[in-house]
Amino acid sequence: MGKDTELVLHDLNNENSDYEHTIIDIRNGHITGRTVGGSGTDDGLTAVRGIIQSPDASTEFASTADGHILRCTSQYIHDEKQKVIGSICINQDLSRALAAEQYLHDYNLHESSDSTAFVTDIYAAMNDFIQEAFEYIGKPAEEMTREDMKRFVQYLDKRGVFTITKSSTKICNMLNISKYTLYKYLGRGSKGGTVQ
Repeated sequence: MGKDTELVLHDLNNENSDYEHTIIDIRNGHITGRTVGGSGTDDGLTAVRGIIQSPDASTEFASTADGHILRCTSQYIHDEKQKVIGSICINQDLSRALAAEQYLHDYNLHESSDSTAFVTDIYAAMNDFIQEAFEYIGKPAEEMTREDMKRFVQYLDKRGVFTITKSSTKICNMLNISKYTLYKYLGRGSKGGTVQ
């Protein structure tokens, strides 16, 4: 059961007890601060008075005076005439679980929209960067101006695409430009530096 769960047995038979003293057994009473001889809650009172129709069980959330959040589940006991004569109540203190949930949320700091794919194939990564570059420019290669091509090439360069073998040939063919023009767009002269 654990220290965060309170178990309460109520005698709700009006012939034997009044509602101010219904608790006949309680475990982990520190959760709600009650002891044997204590009273039930307003839900139990409505069940005893027949305000709710033939109750079998109920679950609700409540908070204690010191701010703890509880999940309260009550199972009602009936006599042969379906009159409520008792109940077993389980009150779970969710405070530690909620704190752990908040900690995990803060620790992970994960939003699905910000996910980055883990790529082990460098050529697949290169193709992804090329696709991103097209989206960045907003038009296909055949419609690009010289300035568009320069921005396209520089976008790829910032992502390290030109360190991949034969990447320069692929991009030159795609944009229908010479390697000299590619080097010029990159500002690296005719030798191209680390361009592959």
